[in-house]
Amino acid sequence: MDARKGVLFLDFPPVLQLQLKRFEYDYMRDTMVKINDRYEFPLQLDLDKDDGKYLTPDADRSIRNLYTLHSVLVHSGGVHGGHYYAFIRPTLSDQWYKFDDERVTKEDTKKALEEQYGGEEELPQVNPGFNNTPFKFTKYSNAYMLVYIRESDKEKIMCNVDEKDIAEHLRIRLKKEQEEKEHKKKEKAEAHLYTIIKVARDEDLKEQIGKNIYFDLVDHEKVRNFRIQKQLPFNSFKEEVAKEYGIPVQSQRFWLWAKRQNHTYRPNRPLAPHEEAQSVGQLREVSNKAHNAELKLFLEVELGLDLRPIRPPEKSKEDILLFFKLYNPEKEELRFVGRLFVKALGKPSDILTKLNEMAGFSPNEEIELYEEIKFEPNVMCEHIDKKLSFRSSQLEDGDIISFQKPSIPGGDTQVRYKDVPSFLEYVHNRQVVHFRCLEKPKEEEFCLELSKLHTYDDVVERVARQLGLDDPSKVRLTSHNCYSQQPKPQPIRYRGVEHLLDMLVHYNQTSDILYYEVLDIPLPELQCLKTLKVAFHHATKDEVVIHSIRLSKNSTISDVITDLKTKVELSNPDTELRLLEVFYHKIYKIFPPHEKIENINDQYWTLRAEEIPEEEKNLTAQDRLIHVYHFMKDPNQNQQIQNFGDPFLLVIREGETAAEVMDRVQKKLRVPNEEFAKWKVAFISMNRPEYLQDIDAVSARFQRRDVYGAWEQYLGLEHTDTTPKRSYTANQNRHTYEKPVKIYN
Repeated sequence: MDARKGVLFLDFPPVLQLQLKRFEYDYMRDTMVKINDRYEFPLQLDLDKDDGKYLTPDADRSIRNLYTLHSVLVHSGGVHGGHYYAFIRPTLSDQWYKFDDERVTKEDTKKALEEQYGGEEELPQVNPGFNNTPFKFTKYSNAYMLVYIRESDKEKIMCNVDEKDIAEHLRIRLKKEQEEKEHKKKEKAEAHLYTIIKVARDEDLKEQIGKNIYFDLVDHEKVRNFRIQKQLPFNSFKEEVAKEYGIPVQSQRFWLWAKRQNHTYRPNRPLAPHEEAQSVGQLREVSNKAHNAELKLFLEVELGLDLRPIRPPEKSKEDILLFFKLYNPEKEELRFVGRLFVKALGKPSDILTKLNEMAGFSPNEEIELYEEIKFEPNVMCEHIDKKLSFRSSQLEDGDIISFQKPSIPGGDTQVRYKDVPSFLEYVHNRQVVHFRCLEKPKEEEFCLELSKLHTYDDVVERVARQLGLDDPSKVRLTSHNCYSQQPKPQPIRYRGVEHLLDMLVHYNQTSDILYYEVLDIPLPELQCLKTLKVAFHHATKDEVVIHSIRLSKNSTISDVITDLKTKVELSNPDTELRLLEVFYHKIYKIFPPHEKIENINDQYWTLRAEEIPEEEKNLTAQDRLIHVYHFMKDPNQNQQIQNFGDPFLLVIREGETAAEVMDRVQKKLRVPNEEFAKWKVAFISMNRPEYLQDIDAVSARFQRRDVYGAWEQYLGLEHTDTTPKRSYTANQNRHTYEKPVKIYN
């Protein structure tokens, strides 16, 4: 017997929330779509109806599952944007209220229910006296979620709530949240009176560089913030810093940050004494052209021999403040090691001993110096000539120098990134990619750290190495669709993209997922072939077997059929096969044997192979080969015809009646008498049915020759689509009166 699939419930909740699934992924258009179809819902919902058909046999039947609609959440708009509002009955009375942002209005029941069903709406006719066809348009505002309350629990749910009814831990939490809310409200009201000062110190640079950041010096979102009244003199703020860090006021020197033209952010100049005498608010206005409520500062603190803070030395125009990072190629590690004042006319060679001391190297260690210039959109890091002066190298306050031991060509230790520029380039472009097997698209198999600049060959070589494959050309990759969260329909062609980044970008989004396949032949060789998925419908067995046919692109349909015959079981060794193009339950084409296969698309259309029945081999001039499709009328779409199931071809004889044809159809489909008695037959032309009586001659309806395609005229079998819809497989939605599917690759 046929299997039945469904869901039964052990019980239902007092508050029932229903999600109407208005959004889904459209495989044809490769995008998300909103479903605006009409969907009716009742004011009262009885889930005990039909003897409790939704409940399991052992469910508690003493509870009455009668629900009353409490609220309707509405979405107005499309998949890319819209607006949410709700219709609510706070006390379950007849009065509905519409909650639309801050606006609340009274509404009637029709507005809350019927007008939120969705579907189409007719515009009123301008000239009612004329026989005009009414204009219909789709309603884009419709119910998205429904909330029902069980009648037997109504009193408990809709009652007033006292403080004692709330659990103690929730009362504490709510009180804390309320206090925080009041505090934030007060802060917001007084925000114009305060300035946020973000103070970065050497300790922040040491903590962040090489861990959270690699470029520039600090992430200001992760440094200490001070909320200071604008009227407060800056010198008074320095006293607060002294309390916070234990640094005497006279040992503090603050630098203003500046955003440069190349989008880097560096300490620019120290505050002058007259600026420190100003108020915090005045200083912020001087330093911040964006006029936000922040002041970003770098706190310079010099330490004496006893490691205690001392007064900062006087800074002349010839003094340049430089920041230094150390790179270790073996460990692939970059860290902040300190800062120095240098003379503009001095040379890097003058400070090599000091840099070696900062790095923990021997005093005479040979080191290479690089200036970190910028990192967006591309990394710019240039070698510094140690014999030129700092001024000649165009170094200024706030610049960053990274240094390292020189790389030794052919040394014992193999390093991936031998110098600072190559390491920063790697950091800027590195990308962790999550790889999944295409056959298991939801399961992550492994991760690889790659570079966005890796070529196609680099990527497949790394994947092959991970999988233990000798031949990387047998790896085929498929990109990820960020909207559907599934693999894209078409795989990446051999060297079809330049870099890894091209594989990961989907419209304006970047993914970190790729799918892989291991092929039995190299991909370049495979691309010279054409692979078709052909669904073979056996003449007598109730099953469909899907075969992958791989042939040269110059092959013909005849070659496909010849190859298929070696793979399938035929009812007779001498039987002939044909190939059909099926799309959404209609036959659109019978392929001629000589047609080339190169341009056949089996991505969205199903290719169906079947045996040619004996009755079709000896057709007379009066016989007709017609299309027969299953259909039903959709009550939610103005009784429009909806096709489903497997279409087929049928020979009708001259003068054959509808009763005789239906008798042959019943035998062909093997439908039980009781069920077949409910079926109706219709001649359908241009989607309009003409129902046939038993004595009507069928062939008389199929006389026109000037039809665009055979699918425009067909014999329709009207009956209920009783089988649950399957998920999207074999390239299109399939329904009842299909045979079970087996797939062979």
